[in-house]
Amino acid sequence: MLKSILSTAAALAVFAAGSAFAAEPASATPPAMKNGMLVTASGMTLYTFDKDATPGKSVCNGPCAANWPPALVADGAKASGDWSIITRDDGLKQWAYKGKPLYAFAKDTKAGDTTGDGFLNGAWHIAK
Repeated sequence: MLKSILSTAAALAVFAAGSAFAAEPASATPPAMKNGMLVTASGMTLYTFDKDATPGKSVCNGPCAANWPPALVADGAKASGDWSIITRDDGLKQWAYKGKPLYAFAKDTKAGDTTGDGFLNGAWHIAK
C-alpha cells in the first residue's frame, strides 16, 4: 500500500514538474503586439477568456490555469495605459490588457500558433 502511494506521489511530481515548464517566465514588461495579436516575449500567442467577466479578475485557476498558463508579471513591473496587473486567486500577478487577463495555451507548441482561438465553444479568443 505504501509503495503504491509513493509511486502515485512520484508520478504526480513528475507531471507537475513537466507542466510547470509550459508556463513562460514572469515578465517585467507588458506583452508585445506582433502580427496584430498580443504575444509573450518568446512569441507565443496570448488569449482572453469570456468567463473573465469582471475587469481585473481571473476565473481561470487550478486545472484551467494548467491548460491556459497566465501571463505572469515579474516583481517590480509597472502597469501603464491599457496595461494593468491583477492579483490571481493563487497570489501570483498576471498581465491584463484593457482589464482582460491574458493567458497562453498549453497546446500551442511554437511561436505564432493560434490553436486556442475559439476553444471551449468560442470562449477563448486571441488577444488583440
